[in-house]
Amino acid sequence: MSNNDILRRIRYTFDISDPEMGKIFGLTDPQVTLDDVKKWLKKDGEPEYKELKDKELAAFLNGFIIERRGKKEGPLPQAEKRLTNNLIFRKLNIALKLKSDAVLAILDLADFRMSKHELSAFFRKPGHKHYRVCKDQILRNFLNGMQIKYRSAYKT
Repeated sequence: MSNNDILRRIRYTFDISDPEMGKIFGLTDPQVTLDDVKKWLKKDGEPEYKELKDKELAAFLNGFIIERRGKKEGPLPQAEKRLTNNLIFRKLNIALKLKSDAVLAILDLADFRMSKHELSAFFRKPGHKHYRVCKDQILRNFLNGMQIKYRSAYKT
């Protein structure tokens, strides 16, 4: 999955306007402009489409965490230069305050089932003997389930 696709899906799921997107980016990366956001939200191949880099998506996800949960004491989190599906999955779970049962229920909404043990492997540190790489299919199903669960809440 491309970073732009992930950003578009989050925006659609939570019905976030362009100015709100800029505000979320601004919580951790004040250099992002509204024009940048609009270019990142364009579909691949459209004029003015701009590829969203890992560091920029990490800045958005960090801002999304702050927006949803509030600012923590201390310095702002630094955006990672390299993102993995595992890290994206973890940041979304933090932002949404999800426990493992809630994550499994969201995956179930997308007709994707897994055990708690399989799920916990995605949130372990790389190098841990039970660490497992989160593939695109799993992240895609989580985003689809998230859309089913949260999109209707924001439409009403």
